[in-house]
Amino acid sequence: VNSMEAKKTKIICTISDINCEIDFIRELFKNGMNVVRINSAHATIEGAQKIVDNVRAVSDRIAILVDTKGPEVRLTGMEGPVGFVVKEGDRIEIKAGTEGLCSSKILYTNCLSFVDDVPVGASVLIDDGSVELIVVEKDAARLVCEAQNGGVIKGKKSVNVPGVHISLPALTEKDKVFVNWAIDADIDFIAHSFVRNKEDLIEIQEILDSRDSHLKIISKIENQQGIDNLDEILSHCYGVMIARGDLGVEIAAERIPLIQKKLIQRCRERKKPVIVATQMLHTMIENPRPTRAEVSDVANAILQSTDAIMLSGETASGKYPVEAVRTMSRIALETEESILTPPDLTLENVTKPIAAVLARSLVGATLKLPVKAIIFDTWTGRTGRYLAEFRPKVPIYAMCYRGFIMREMALTYDIYGYPFEITESKEQFVNNAIKILVEDGKLESGDLVGFIGGSFSHEVGATYMEFTYVP
Repeated sequence: VNSMEAKKTKIICTISDINCEIDFIRELFKNGMNVVRINSAHATIEGAQKIVDNVRAVSDRIAILVDTKGPEVRLTGMEGPVGFVVKEGDRIEIKAGTEGLCSSKILYTNCLSFVDDVPVGASVLIDDGSVELIVVEKDAARLVCEAQNGGVIKGKKSVNVPGVHISLPALTEKDKVFVNWAIDADIDFIAHSFVRNKEDLIEIQEILDSRDSHLKIISKIENQQGIDNLDEILSHCYGVMIARGDLGVEIAAERIPLIQKKLIQRCRERKKPVIVATQMLHTMIENPRPTRAEVSDVANAILQSTDAIMLSGETASGKYPVEAVRTMSRIALETEESILTPPDLTLENVTKPIAAVLARSLVGATLKLPVKAIIFDTWTGRTGRYLAEFRPKVPIYAMCYRGFIMREMALTYDIYGYPFEITESKEQFVNNAIKILVEDGKLESGDLVGFIGGSFSHEVGATYMEFTYVP
């Protein structure tokens, strides 16, 4: 039995095709990884496919998520090999057009309307804010900026203009290629970068619908527009990633912790999985141990009820990838002990009231009875999200009729999925499910388990609940 499976919070690991050997992925999986993330900004289709093949060779339960680039502004390439040094007070021009190469006095971006969109007085942040430029004058062809601090500007780095709307298409041509590849490769999630409003999501959903795909969209919230439009965004996606890196460039750093808390709360009310991402164990890229502040950060996200926590550079290019996953699993196990099941389980925004009420009753019963596990069968995973919402103390096992639903469950707190064949009767469902879990070492004779289910014969959706002892 995988000892790390006892943790309820899910862990996402970013994997690069430079380091994606089967043994490496197996090691991460053994130490608590549930989802593999592929960052399309740094990947080719061939590299991404290699990662998918190797993940599939390890387990059919690991979900795969691919990030799009989304409407992101970047500098073009650099004339020299390394970039150039700027000093405070230096004047630098940003020119219209996307064709030129950047040099020490002139910058170009990948966005055609950049000079038009950015007003005088705006703050232009290069490379996650490491260099700040203020626009002091402009004409049709260029922005004249003044450097506010010293630093180095390199090619291809990110450009943020807090509070200014830049008119970029939601999907780049490369994104479209990756979305279609993701459908062909039968992966599970697309995390769309810089989601500003529902229109950004509808464009992807139309591609998915036109190809009859089950892929689910995760919205990356990375700017003020995304926060302001959260409610409409939640209505058009499966879940949310709080991408604190770009968020911290766009929004004052001291506001991020409370924004994180609010976003998690809102996602839980809407029964949507939520991921906290960026620099969670950043020092473990270079060091075998995290800082105490990082440990607190991870624990805090879990205490705020996130479904999943994410590693980026730590596993993609860091020196201690396996240790980083193990550290995260340990923090999760320790922190989850103190998460209480709310005694006044409330229900809002539910699509299937019967399933939700049964889920609430079942979790409520686990507070009073010595229940060892909750088991449910599912076509869509919805009942599972209702169960997880109430944060029961016991593990939830999903008997999944479809493989992709089993992998989707890898993103939801406390749920572990198993492939399952449809049964004729309730009794058969209970017996088959118990048999699977006993063989997997999850249950033993005499354990009391709670069932919620109902996909027999013609009915679909949870319609009954019962308790039974493992024979």
